[in-house]
Amino acid sequence: MSRLKRLQNIDGLIISLQTIAKSQCSLSEDDVNLLNDAIAKLNRLRTKKGLTDKHYQMEISDIVELITKFLI
Repeated sequence: MSRLKRLQNIDGLIISLQTIAKSQCSLSEDDVNLLNDAIAKLNRLRTKKGLTDKHYQMEISDIVELITKFLI
């Protein structure tokens, strides 16, 4: 996947998670922390250059795990 496409996907996910965090006043502190951790990891991932697909997938799997914990 091209770097531009990755950045677009990351930006879209960041915006979505920020929208959820801001629009849901009934979220617990743990839920907000999970969302903020996922957003922080996405922002760090956005700045990393030269990632192979394998490294990218490992980073994304950590983020997906945080989002899954939020949803469950």
